Amino acid sequence: MRPVDVARAAGVSSQLVRDLLAEGVLPPAGRTPGGHRILDERHRAALLAHRALVAGYGHALARDVMLAVHAGEQAAALALLDAGHADLHAQRLALEATAAALAAVATAPPVVPESVPREGLLVGELAHRLRVRASALRVWEAAGLLHPVRDRDGYRRYDADAVRDARLVVLLRQSYQPFPQIRAVLDGVRRSGDTTALHAALEARRAAFTVRARAMLTAAAALDAFLQLPV
Repeated sequence: MRPVDVARAAGVSSQLVRDLLAEGVLPPAGRTPGGHRILDERHRAALLAHRALVAGYGHALARDVMLAVHAGEQAAALALLDAGHADLHAQRLALEATAAALAAVATAPPVVPESVPREGLLVGELAHRLRVRASALRVWEAAGLLHPVRDRDGYRRYDADAVRDARLVVLLRQSYQPFPQIRAVLDGVRRSGDTTALHAALEARRAAFTVRARAMLTAAAALDAFLQLPV
């Protein structure tokens, strides 16, 4: 087979096939007397495995797995896949912990009244409480997520409601929610305590994990098909 034939099997460009050959992601290719590359079924299967690994595990891990396989280090390659599954599982656990924390923060009173001074918290004080940088609070304000008031001297002041909102932002950012999604959650909580957007954000993240898990299964099957081919 020619590089273009292998490329068509995976729906990629011939240049990508040549690049992957040069990187060692695909097995070494033979040459015709005229210097043209000769590829075979192993190259096609390796390319399909690599593309599936990219979809399930990302470019860096996919490359490392294929390099390990071609180096004869199959146990190391499988250990990398195990690490990918462990990472996904850890993200699932973190999401559920975040969901529980968000539910508690969103449905509880904003903050125990005496825990926030009547004049509110300064940006540095709130950042310290939340264990984030003061610059992060300013970025979130610029994105329309937080609305501190200004005192006579122009300093930002965060009242109990603003502290609650900041806590929600921290938790949602920990689960990689984008700003528009966070804004929808905050709008619902501020307006009526509605957590519909909150639950929608969490479900979207869970759905993304399911898609990734399926992609990992597909990648494992493609890699196994390659490993079963004779060398």
